[in-house]
Amino acid sequence: MREITVQQLLDAGADSLKLKVLVGEAYLNRKVQETAMNRPGLALTGFFTYFAHQRLQIFGLAELTYLKNLKPVERRLRLEAVFKQQIPGIILTRKRRATSEILELAAAYQVPVLRTSMVTMDFVNACTVMLDELTAPTERMQGTTLELMGIGVLLRGDPGIGKSETALALIERGYCLVSDDVTEMRRTSQGRLLCWANDMTRYHMEIRGLGIIHVPSLFGVSSIRRQTELDLVIDLTVPTGEEDRTGVSQETVDILGVNVPLITLPVRSGRDMANIVEVAALNQKLKELGHDAAKELDDKIITRLNGVGRGR
Repeated sequence: MREITVQQLLDAGADSLKLKVLVGEAYLNRKVQETAMNRPGLALTGFFTYFAHQRLQIFGLAELTYLKNLKPVERRLRLEAVFKQQIPGIILTRKRRATSEILELAAAYQVPVLRTSMVTMDFVNACTVMLDELTAPTERMQGTTLELMGIGVLLRGDPGIGKSETALALIERGYCLVSDDVTEMRRTSQGRLLCWANDMTRYHMEIRGLGIIHVPSLFGVSSIRRQTELDLVIDLTVPTGEEDRTGVSQETVDILGVNVPLITLPVRSGRDMANIVEVAALNQKLKELGHDAAKELDDKIITRLNGVGRGR
């Protein structure tokens, strides 16, 4: 699992998780080492055996009500015992106000305190999913990614094979660029691959002989996508004469533990690669809907041959 900081969680979930910083903006670089979260009810009573100190601590209605029923001196002692465990941060749910002791101890122990308006269990569920995604393994892959009719397609191949030119022709047909030349990926909690572009190169393409172009300026904002799920990998290659001509056997490529359908397309002079990639994406969409043309034809041939054999 990759470690992330409280700041990264805040950047990703400020809107969807309705998070705001109450105190400790200077300490948002504290590491979150576990994706699960902890409600420190037992710890507030003084029981710290098996206390999950590496997790974000969630203070909901029950925890805050319990603290308010304690005398100020006792409340501070109980809270200080929790802060001494070097916790990464505290999140108050239901838009509850932090006690003065929480704010003072957070500053003293350099622990950020955040607040959300969400109900405790809704927040825990949503935040756990986000933490899983933020800490998921990532990979950087050479290739150009597009979205065609909801199908995420990664074009791979040797430099100069025509990835960007093919992508440009598809963008002219109304499809969307996600990233050119280099694609960032991570595995989601649903076992899918999410693709996006590097911040430095996002929305730009390099066309040999022309240079760098800014895609949305030329083709409009509808020509780009910030991210897409990967459904198909297409390798553009030099012809070898041994290419698959039926498509019955589906090849796959393993990326971060996810098997993604793989197609190898030979690039020949005069061949409309954009058109072939478009058809490949459409065909993949049909396969996901349960319609496999190659398999259906193969089944028909086998059935006919079996019938002829029995007739003899």
